[in-house]
Amino acid sequence: MALRTVEAFERAGLLAWPGIAVQWDGGWVCRSANGYTKRANSLQCFDPEDNADAAARLDRAVAWFAAQGLTPVVRTTPLESPALTAAIDARNWQTVGRSHLFAMSLEPHDPDPEGQTMPLLDPRFRAAQQALQGYEAAHLDRMQALLAVMSVPACGIVVYRDAVPAASGLMAIADGVVVAGNVITDPARRRQGLGAAMMRTGLAWARENGASTAALNVEADNFAGQALYRSLGYAHQYDYSYRIPGDAP
Repeated sequence: MALRTVEAFERAGLLAWPGIAVQWDGGWVCRSANGYTKRANSLQCFDPEDNADAAARLDRAVAWFAAQGLTPVVRTTPLESPALTAAIDARNWQTVGRSHLFAMSLEPHDPDPEGQTMPLLDPRFRAAQQALQGYEAAHLDRMQALLAVMSVPACGIVVYRDAVPAASGLMAIADGVVVAGNVITDPARRRQGLGAAMMRTGLAWARENGASTAALNVEADNFAGQALYRSLGYAHQYDYSYRIPGDAP
């Protein structure tokens, strides 16, 4: 049985991972965040009944993304209207980034003794993400710009070993759903339970701050990540993917 509806999870995701620029068109929304992640830089439909003038509206969305300096991207979920799907198909856009949404009821979790939660803009979180993700300065600045507009309760998480960041991630709570993101473990320290330790640290924070459900997005071919999340109690809820122009890189 699903914990919440697809719409509830997707609307929580809008708040937990927002765009910097946002434009609604009926039940469709365009978001951009300087190109940092497809999720925050995409068109998404929230009403499967919103089929009117789909081709023209898709053209307007494409123009909106072009004005932002971005390649158009459509996030395709079970909420997408058939007319939008048909308009995308007519343009022969390719499907990329096949992914799943996992979720679970949030039970108590014990934080790691060397795990720390901190504000998203804390220099320690920035440093940990830069070191573990391998972000260049410009990419890190795009991440920071997105984090700066987040308006829901959120934290950065860092698990240390020998005083060095070993795993990191972030969590944001929207409508009682804590959404995890930016999960990363030091490649040299994998298979040591550090990703799970980081997640438990964040989930403990989330429960203390009122979350009752946990959710996250994981790519369909990330089998190690899926195994980690299932070990924590997450379960598959639904699938989604992205559509991009056929000639896009």
